[in-house]
Amino acid sequence: MVSGGTYGTEDIVHGAGYGKAILILLLTPLLWSLPTAFMIGELSSALPFEGGYYAWVRRAMGNFWGFQEAWLSLVASIFDMAIYPTLFVAYLTRMFPWFQENHRGVAVALGVVIVCAILNIMGVKVVSTTSLWLFFALSAPFAAIFVLAPFKIHALANAVTKPTTSNVDILGGLLICMWNYMGWDNASTIATEVERPQRTYPRAMLWAVVIVCITYVLPFAAMWITGLPASAWETGAWADVAQLMGGPVLRIALVAGGMMSGFGMFNALVMSYSRLPLAMAQDGMLPKVFGKLHRKSRAPWVAILALAIGWGLALNLGFERLVTLDIMIYGASLALEFVALICLRIREPELKRPFRVPGGLFGAIAVGIPPILLLGFAIIRSEHEVVLGISSLLFGLIVIGAGVVAYLINHALKPAGWTAATPKPEMAA
Repeated sequence: MVSGGTYGTEDIVHGAGYGKAILILLLTPLLWSLPTAFMIGELSSALPFEGGYYAWVRRAMGNFWGFQEAWLSLVASIFDMAIYPTLFVAYLTRMFPWFQENHRGVAVALGVVIVCAILNIMGVKVVSTTSLWLFFALSAPFAAIFVLAPFKIHALANAVTKPTTSNVDILGGLLICMWNYMGWDNASTIATEVERPQRTYPRAMLWAVVIVCITYVLPFAAMWITGLPASAWETGAWADVAQLMGGPVLRIALVAGGMMSGFGMFNALVMSYSRLPLAMAQDGMLPKVFGKLHRKSRAPWVAILALAIGWGLALNLGFERLVTLDIMIYGASLALEFVALICLRIREPELKRPFRVPGGLFGAIAVGIPPILLLGFAIIRSEHEVVLGISSLLFGLIVIGAGVVAYLINHALKPAGWTAATPKPEMAA
């Protein structure tokens, strides 16, 4: 649920150039991904509960902060989830420009949302099976590019490519890199559906950081030696690169892979995000209708449908604006998770932790510093993006503040909760 392959990384090179882009791709997992993976490893192994990060923050800091964690995550998901259908369309139009006209691209993106919602309502098994096959399929074109690159050293220095419309700079490239390396906590929301989560999560997190880094760096390193100008890159440009490297067959394979990447990541994340309203309804923090499960698949179908509406509304904002808003709001929720790590170390020192962030309490504090500092770049960038006639920064602050208002209204309507906390029903397997 972190990486859909190298698709969507093109603007990093456009904004920073090959050398700096590869350096960013190597340093970002050390400062952003590994600290987050360590934090997730400890909390998920100690508290493998339905709802994941929402359940951790609620246990560590109470209902108010638990609600804010869920609010921030769900609002961030509106922008995050809109990115994947956007990528789907970006690669589709590289092969069929007809879809760029009028609102055809948005209609296709909406179709992705609808189909994935239906798949998830069918049950988790469908998601896990399709995602596994998608991983192998979307990795193959980049493996081919990596193998072919040594035969084209400096051969593409004067290659004619499609004129780009990207205006991403090095800061924008860094944010896109951060987006490509985020999402480590998404798998935690389905902890009750994973075998031996205390052992599985920490190992999976650490190995995933390494594998994702390799899949991002090697294709760009291979293209660097071909001499292709950095200015040729923009979202979807891997399709043109594949044409230059391996002809129309590789181009078709890569376009198909890009579409499958957007579809597969969206499909997998529906499963993760839909568990938040479910867990909140089971805890009495949302109306119990959000806890309704499909009679056959046991999927939270009401939560999925409600979220799909929100995701569909953000489909026309554009890739870079979506990334900026996503990182800024997601960053606030991530900060709460790092605070929860510290609070639980202090409040529940005897809690069984099969995996621990090394270094004692100091280590638990220090591990959150690099990711929080990197989030400052999202704040800087958001001052220059505009949403609904206001800066993205102001828009983000309004959204974050709305979480406080929503909690107060929710508490005023139902001081004791919408329902008594209920036992967690059996989920889809």
